[in-house]
Amino acid sequence: MLRFSSPPDPRDLPPRFPSPFDRAAVHPLARRAALDTMDALQGPALASWRLDQPGQGKMIGVLVVEAPDGTVGYLRAFSGMMAGLWTIEGWAPPAYDVAARDAVWIPGEAELYDLGADDEARAARSRELLPAIQHTYRFANALGEVRALRELFAPKEPPGGAGDCAAPKLLAQAYALGLKPVALAEFWWGAPPRTGDRRAGSFYPACQGKCPPILAHMLSGLPADPPPVFGAGVIADDEPATVYEDEYLLVVDKPSGLLSVPGRSGLLRDSVSTRLRTRYPNAAGQLVVHRLDLDTSGLLLAAKDTATFSALQRLFSLREISKRYVAWLDGDVAGNEGMVDFPIRMDVDDRPRQIHDPVHGKAAVTGWRVLDRAGGRTKVALTPHTGRTHQLRVHASNPIGLDAPIVGDRLYGRSAPEYGERLLLHAESLAFTHPVTGAEVVVTSPAPF
Repeated sequence: MLRFSSPPDPRDLPPRFPSPFDRAAVHPLARRAALDTMDALQGPALASWRLDQPGQGKMIGVLVVEAPDGTVGYLRAFSGMMAGLWTIEGWAPPAYDVAARDAVWIPGEAELYDLGADDEARAARSRELLPAIQHTYRFANALGEVRALRELFAPKEPPGGAGDCAAPKLLAQAYALGLKPVALAEFWWGAPPRTGDRRAGSFYPACQGKCPPILAHMLSGLPADPPPVFGAGVIADDEPATVYEDEYLLVVDKPSGLLSVPGRSGLLRDSVSTRLRTRYPNAAGQLVVHRLDLDTSGLLLAAKDTATFSALQRLFSLREISKRYVAWLDGDVAGNEGMVDFPIRMDVDDRPRQIHDPVHGKAAVTGWRVLDRAGGRTKVALTPHTGRTHQLRVHASNPIGLDAPIVGDRLYGRSAPEYGERLLLHAESLAFTHPVTGAEVVVTSPAPF
């Protein structure tokens, strides 16, 4: 256990373990441990890890812990391997049983070497070895219960790399040493990944693809906060406000924090769609023609009948509906206007995040123009020429895009408590030819920031 430079006051400990899936809940003690670790990572002793080299950055985790005698300190861990090593002194070891894994992997690695350049045979043998390796991972919780990795994901197969993130390593070591977990934080350090979706020094929640079943088990027995449910906040009954309406369609101004349509799980029903259904019980077919992210505010187009809905969707597919957004970016953007053009796709290991992928990604193009600069931030107008999920957020944050995440972006940037943790992205303008009357319709809504 590492010690803080000055012992924390016991009164500063959180009464409940903050959810590792809520980045806004990084506890001050966990932040202190993270800052101490960042300082250590900049020291010459760790320079050999070369985290500043392209593609070599790493997710780092810290866990504040309390010893039986009341002493408070912290543990630290890295995700996966560091500098080709699973185990480094002073860092939490992997969560697998070393002897059991070696019994599987050492002869397995020799078999793969003997297969040489036969990629198909190597891939087949790797798939056969994976379950045996996964069986060597065991995870305890605060109740002393131990469960195997594959058991935690059953009946599904565990994703590759499950159990190797920093958070499970830290909790496993805490229980092994008889320490009580208090608060956890994970941050990126070094060069951004090749997908460009992480920034050095920024805190991130535990990943959604690999960690939920593991951490849910490992936190059992601790007084712990539940994972946040985004989209479950209280939104005024009169939202969204209508800014344009005729007998065929309407445009509403969606507030940040309200879903466009109900959540897929069925747990979150409140949305623009369900609220409009209540207001317009005689409307036929679907109502909401397109979507805005939960965190994005602004103009949203809805239809009152199926024919208008289909006609508006066709206009979107033909890119004959013009949309413009305004955003404050967390950084000083180089240049005054331009175009961002690189493909993106879903990060299957950490939904709903999107990542740059030049091979499997779908084309995404965004025009941008600087509107203002102040306090190290840049206000921009953004015009999407394609409609990919999180397109504006990824194009803003990625180093090969604008290299400045949108202020308050909980997925790709940093939180903005001064704005109530909302995302400073607003759909301010919609322009299209009315599919029934043929009139030109232009609707605007000034950004609330």
